[in-house]
Parts: sequence; C-alpha cells; structure tokens
Amino acid sequence: MGKTINGSALRKMFANAFSLVEENKKNIDALNVFPVPDGDTGTNMSLTLKSAVTEINSCESNTIEAVCVAFNRGALKGARGNSGVITSQIIKGICSVLMTCETEIDVKTFAKAVQNGADMAYKAVTVPKEGTILTIIRAMAEKAKQVKGSAKTFEDFFTEVIAHGEATLQMTPDMLPVLKKAGVVDAGGRGLMFIFSGFYKALTGEMTEIEFVDNVEKDVTSEELHINYESLADIKFCYCTEFFVTNIYEKTTDADINTLRSRLMEIGDCVVCVGDLQLVKVHVHTNEPNRALGYALQLGELTGVKIENMLEQNRELRKKMEKVPMKEFGMIAVAAGDGLNGVFKDIDVDYVISGGQTMNPSANDIAQAAEKVNAKNIFVFPNNKNIIMSAEQANDITDKNLIVIPTRSIPEGVSAVLAFDATSSIDENKSNMMESISNVRSGSVTYAVRTTNVDGIDVKVGDIMGLDEHSVLTTGKDVTKTTVDLVSKIICPESSNITLFYGEGVTEEDTKNLLAKLEENYPSIDVSIIFGGQPVYYYIISIE
Repeated sequence: MGKTINGSALRKMFANAFSLVEENKKNIDALNVFPVPDGDTGTNMSLTLKSAVTEINSCESNTIEAVCVAFNRGALKGARGNSGVITSQIIKGICSVLMTCETEIDVKTFAKAVQNGADMAYKAVTVPKEGTILTIIRAMAEKAKQVKGSAKTFEDFFTEVIAHGEATLQMTPDMLPVLKKAGVVDAGGRGLMFIFSGFYKALTGEMTEIEFVDNVEKDVTSEELHINYESLADIKFCYCTEFFVTNIYEKTTDADINTLRSRLMEIGDCVVCVGDLQLVKVHVHTNEPNRALGYALQLGELTGVKIENMLEQNRELRKKMEKVPMKEFGMIAVAAGDGLNGVFKDIDVDYVISGGQTMNPSANDIAQAAEKVNAKNIFVFPNNKNIIMSAEQANDITDKNLIVIPTRSIPEGVSAVLAFDATSSIDENKSNMMESISNVRSGSVTYAVRTTNVDGIDVKVGDIMGLDEHSVLTTGKDVTKTTVDLVSKIICPESSNITLFYGEGVTEEDTKNLLAKLEENYPSIDVSIIFGGQPVYYYIISIE
C-alpha cells in the first residue's frame, strides 16, 4: 500500500465501501435498539451509498475532483433516514477536502478530510447525542489527526484509525443507556466502521464484489420511478425503453443476463435488468433503443416492447403546466398504505410519497415529488422522525421552497394538514401547524423481531408491542388487548377523539371487536377506525 491515493484508487475505495455496507446491511439493521420489524439503519446507509456509487458509475473522468463531486452529489440525492443523511454529510465533508487535490492524496490530507467529515456531521444534527455515529466519526478524526505525521503509508493510517473507531464503538453502550439495555452497539457507528473498512480493503486489494442491480419489486412502468419531466430537457438519454425477454434460448445462461445488464449500462442509465432463464424484465433510458433490443434478442424473444420519447412527454407536460397558473402553496406527505394515501389526498395533499416506517424516501425522492407539485411554496410532512432530515436536505436539490413541518407520525401529519389555511402566510401556517401537532398523542402497535429489554420492559420475539413516539409502553400476546392497553396509557383527561388506522392483515372482525371495547371504556369520547393499509403496524393511533 502506497503513501498516496489517485483518483482511480479513490473510486475503488468509494465503491468498496458501498459493497461492504450492502453485504452487511441486515447485520446493521439488527442492531437497532427497538426490536421492531422496520429497523432500517443499515438499509438506509446502503441506499445512500448506492446512490453515490451510481453517480460515480456515470462519471467518465477519474480525476480526484470529478470522483469526489460525483460521490458527494449522489450521497446528497440518495440520503435516506437520519443515518443516511448523517452519512451523506460525512461524505460531503471528506470530499470537499479531497477534491482540492490535483493528482494525489496523501495521509495528512486524508486525515484533514476525516476531520472535516466529523465537523460537517455534527453541524447537521441540532442536538448531537454521544454514543452514536457522531461519536465514532469524531473519535476516528481525532485519531487521524494524531497519527497523520507518524503513519508512513495509508495501511498504517487506516489500521490505527479503524482500530480506534472499533474500540470507541464498543464503548457506545456505556454512553447511551438505551444501547446497554438492548445489549447492542450503535447501528450507525457499525455502518461507519464498514465504510472505513471498505476504504482500507480496496487499498489492500480485498475488493468486495456486489452485483450492482436495482431491487425493483414493483412494475417498472409505475410512476414511482419518479421521472422528473421538468428537467428532461437536460438529460443525456431520452428514450424510455421497456420490454420482457421470454422464450429464452436453451444456450442462454445466467452470465448472459449479466452481460446484457452490463451492455445496457454502457448505452444508457436507469437500468433495470432482473429475472431468470424463464423471464427477464428490462428498463433503460437510452438514445439507442435499437441496440438495447438487439442485445436482448441474442437471449430470446421480446414481448411488451414500449419505447417512449421522454422529451416529447416533457414538451406536452410543459404545455399543460403553462395553462395552469402556479399556485402559492402546495403540500406533500409521506405515507405507506393505500388507505393512508387516500386519507391525505382527501384532505387536499397534492402528492403522497409512498414510504414511511418500512422505507424512508431519500432527499432526492422528496425533491422530485416537489417538482411535480405546481406550487411556489410546498409544505412537507415527513410523518416519521427518521425522514425529517432527508426532507430538510431536499431543499438543497430543488428550486422549490420547501417548508418542512417536523411531523413524526401519521396522526401528527393529518392534524398539521388540517390546520392549513390557503389565505394565511407561510409563517402563520407553520405556527398553526406546529400548534396542532402539540395537541396530538400518537401510538402504534407492532410485533417484536428480537428478544431484549427496552425501557425496563422485557420483550420476546413475536410479542405484540404498544409504542408511543419514544418508547415501548406495553407488550402482550393479543393485538386487540395490547392496543386497548396502549390507548389507556396515552389517553389524557382532555382527550375527545380516538382515531385508529388499521393496517395489512387486520380483519374487519378485529376492528369491530376493538371498536366495541374502546367505546365501552370511553363512552364520552368519539372513537373511529379507518383503513390505513400500512405494512408492519397493526394499528396507528391518534388521540386528540
């Protein structure tokens, strides 16, 4: 391992960091303190890095500046959840220093970059907590500063910095009591250690190979691909090409499918090429759809071919938008479940981003949603504490004025939207919305994925848990009984309304039984149960 790093080596380091996090994301997810089924620190960090590496893959230059600009831009756009946003800020700090190097990076400069990454991460968090990823990056930065003069090679440098980071990570349970009770180290800190280990392994030749494929379970023709027609005039590839490869030839192998994917990536972007020797689904944005079809014909027959000129779609969309005056205010909410989507649309939310507990949308997802709303000022309701930072970061990648209302739950989001008044100013609306949030008590009911102790309560795998915004309040074996128990713990004498949104798998009979019990327990309070359709959570509870 040498004394300096060039642009090519830096590109490999960044790619290997993503690969190592992707390979270990489930292990990182498992470290989340709450034993809920939507622990997603590793997933969010992986998706953030995946966006960054995707940007690098589109970068044709190997100069240090070009690689750093691409990696930073991709991380900013793809940042998901608090862990992803903090990771993107660490990357921003590191890259802003490294990109000043013309041809080579030495140990002293890299040490300075790590320090800048730590500084940037701390600035991104209003109230920094020790015992988290912030502590780990700060400790590593301090060690980097200490050894930068004595480390003769990058091997010496990373060996010392990573060892110190790991030692600090093992101390995080003593810094945060909630970690100690759960018997885990900080999940974000573990993810950061994989990132730096990825850097180190790339330089020693221990590359971790991860097949770079989008895991798209939904139909690639859906609107969720978030094609931003507003910016299509500037895109490099304009033909959205989709098709299936079927009746695949006997001579075709899995390796041929991988080769098709690689060829598509050479002639376009937004590549989806998934399937097996029975059926392959393909989606690509390219200027040469004929070549995409030609490559696929070598594997089998084509069906469902659709080629759309996105520039023409853009022109048509602009014509329509020119006829509709841009309104002063718009609203965007994040929600998971058909029922919840419908609730927000019924109260005049312009755009609902699919996501929430089980999948945090990225800053870029939120920015692209804003581009679809024909309004100058857009109120954004994250409805999850892990999406607030991404929503705030979205302001950096859109020309729209986003006003983020820090709603931490669906009930808070609904209450805040209902407080909107089109005749009031931004500040007046924001004030009214924040006041409405303060009058809402939220709860949720889900199941435990790990045996642990949280907030002094013993939790076993499979237990039904009742949670408020901060902690586990009750557990049990029966969903209805646990829900009733949770309501009793979060209701207050001034409460006048109880609303429950029921999720996937909850039957109509279940809701009737629950409604009867709550009406019996609280005869003077209005109780209503509404279909939410949300995954993972049996009930989301709103008490006002």
